[in-house]
Amino acid sequence: MSVDGYFRFLPVPTEIQFGGGVAATLPDRLRALGCRRPFLVTDPGVRSAGLAERLTEPLADAGMDCLLFDGVTPDSGTRLIGEATAQCKQGGADAVIGLGGGSSLDTAKAVAAMATNPGSILDYAGLDKIIHPPLPIIAVPTTAGTGSEVSLWSVFVDDSTRVKSAAGSVRLFPSIALCDPDLTLTLPAGATAATGMDALGHAIECYTNEACQPISAALALRAIELIGANLRGAVLNGRRECRYGMMLASTMAGIAMNSTRLGLAHALAMPLGSCDLRIAHGLAIAITLPAVMRFNCMARMERYMAVARALGETVDGHSAREAATLSIAAVKNLSGDIGIPAGLGQLGLREDHIDWVAAEAIKSGNVAVNPRRTTVEDLRTILKEVL
Repeated sequence: MSVDGYFRFLPVPTEIQFGGGVAATLPDRLRALGCRRPFLVTDPGVRSAGLAERLTEPLADAGMDCLLFDGVTPDSGTRLIGEATAQCKQGGADAVIGLGGGSSLDTAKAVAAMATNPGSILDYAGLDKIIHPPLPIIAVPTTAGTGSEVSLWSVFVDDSTRVKSAAGSVRLFPSIALCDPDLTLTLPAGATAATGMDALGHAIECYTNEACQPISAALALRAIELIGANLRGAVLNGRRECRYGMMLASTMAGIAMNSTRLGLAHALAMPLGSCDLRIAHGLAIAITLPAVMRFNCMARMERYMAVARALGETVDGHSAREAATLSIAAVKNLSGDIGIPAGLGQLGLREDHIDWVAAEAIKSGNVAVNPRRTTVEDLRTILKEVL
């Protein structure tokens, strides 16, 4: 926020329907949009878990002809998006539904955009390049982490370079988000942990960065509180009330970050998820976040004190420095409790990767809003710490 108190908050045009069982209202939402022939984008795991039928059966009962594409892969590539778009257009779809985690939702957004715009999704990498309004998008998340259901970004892999890229546009906001925590009840513990830590990374990096303003701060801080109270229960015993709390936190953090961007953990996660590394996004965030917080902590001590408090740490009686550093321990303890690996070396990162990852990460727009000025050498140091 600027020193004169001016700030900008980007409103989310997505209609959010939230609660257990809300996914069953999908036919009503499509009717409200004037659509009757949706194209459903999901992945094989979601379909094998029986979640696709949770949508297709009500649609069939409503007399709607649903086209199904279940070929989404983690961080879908440009060729896959092109193939799905061709099927969407050939089938005469009038809306796109994304069902799944971030990859399925991001792929659905890209398909909806490319159904009405020329060229390849690569032509729209960057910010505000999409020309024509996409087909209406309905996002139905089955994980509590990415916030893609309320985000203006679509992340994908450039198949020609094998590097992750992203297109961002207010046109990519879904028309409707059906946030049904019951769809996350069967999510395995490992995926629950990784996606939950992604949501925590969104909230902490949003709350502590230089672009944060009062509206995003309020959303992000409440998301941190919810994650601190619910992520262990969601991972360790899958309690329904914890699943609800985590989906709410993910959605709130997703709204918050649209106006602020994030920080170094997310800058690093893009190249860490690229090429031969392909480290899962949530794990990259979870493992790098404490080291990034340690690097940034003294630059925004009052914010990190609030993070510590939100995660349940007792800050009274501590100096500002001590209280701020409690936030780092809280995140590390949470990661350990839910089974996150201790280092990126266990996931394939090697010493000889570090220079390339740091050189790619420094290009990210997330570096510019990080609370502490950052160099390539700083990023190398963080990567060595988490190796």
